[in-house]
Amino acid sequence: MRADIITIGDEILIGQVVDTNATYLGKTLNNIGIEVRQIHSISDNKEAILDAFATAQDQVDLVVMTGGLGPTKDDITKHTLCAYFDDTLAFYPDVMAHIDELFRKYVKAPVNDLNRGQAMLPSSCTQLFNAHGTAMGMWMQKEKTVFVSLPGVPFEMKHLVQEKLIPLIKATFSLPARVHKTMMTYGLGESIIAEKISDWEAALPQHIKLAYLPNLGRVRLRLSASGTDEAVLHQEIDALFADLYPLIGDYIKGFESEQPIEMQIGTVLTQKGWTLATAESCTGGALAALFTQHPGASTFFRGSVVSYATEVKQQLLGVQQQDIERHTVVSEPVALSMAKGVIRQTGAHVAIATTGNFGPTQGEADVEIGTVVIAIIAPNIEYVETFIFGKHRERNLRKTLNKALELLHNKLASEL
Repeated sequence: MRADIITIGDEILIGQVVDTNATYLGKTLNNIGIEVRQIHSISDNKEAILDAFATAQDQVDLVVMTGGLGPTKDDITKHTLCAYFDDTLAFYPDVMAHIDELFRKYVKAPVNDLNRGQAMLPSSCTQLFNAHGTAMGMWMQKEKTVFVSLPGVPFEMKHLVQEKLIPLIKATFSLPARVHKTMMTYGLGESIIAEKISDWEAALPQHIKLAYLPNLGRVRLRLSASGTDEAVLHQEIDALFADLYPLIGDYIKGFESEQPIEMQIGTVLTQKGWTLATAESCTGGALAALFTQHPGASTFFRGSVVSYATEVKQQLLGVQQQDIERHTVVSEPVALSMAKGVIRQTGAHVAIATTGNFGPTQGEADVEIGTVVIAIIAPNIEYVETFIFGKHRERNLRKTLNKALELLHNKLASEL
């Protein structure tokens, strides 16, 4: 079964909004066994929408589109659907009652004619009721192709996909079994991993495919399998991944569907009854944010000191002027002092510190642009290392975060 994804909106085409809807839809459809043929981003324009429909007609089984369902005049998807299906808009009383209730509870303003227009849908559509907004989803079929229109608001779209669209797709189409699983590795580049696992990769069965997904200090290895029995595919993939441990086991950090590496670190800390703090200069609090984005992080994460300025390193973390003068602020003695200082400030058992020069200018530290120092202090551990990551500021941040997580994971694992 094949599908096209169409995202509608001038805001996407001019770069004002990042199209996360297409990414979500591609992943979700693929996970239920639907091959996505292509993704279009098109203008809020009748001709552009009709052209996309014509391109997909009878070439795919399913077209899923998002956007263009708002109450204003620039939202023309419903009218275009009527033109394509030779249909007319009809009033849906249940939708109107829902809109009235939403306004009564949350808007505290009278419903106007534009809002009432949201209760007008193509008369032949199957309505996908949107409990979280005023724009309903629609399912319509022409010849061999089903066309689905969803609101562009990501939260509303995802709700409709999970609660309405997927069950209807499964009830309508016969879908193959498709399984994906992604292994996380840190510390080796893509080409080195490929060399180490080349014999394993060459022996993969024809119905199982490997993809390398590199990202600045980490590489994800995804196995994808297609067949008729999902349970058998899971068993095959698990057995193949198990064969990788003798080859690259030191670099494997679990699976993407399980705990991310920062929460694996949190699990280890919790098991040992330890807590964590970060002292950050070049990473600007981004390392702490990786931990605190997860529910439950408060059980092991104490806090962070973002000591971007040299004076803050001295005043809050106790970094000595003589160390700065002798070694510069981007140095191993300063990174160790930062880690020790944040332990004093927060009472944490473990600390990780980052200091570096991401560029683009040399700054006050007389070091090469791209120099980063990472220090870790824990019971029985005092570790510091210097890295040269290059001259691209944004890439340096991601490399530093990935390397910091890798090092902290490895050092804590060695204590178990």
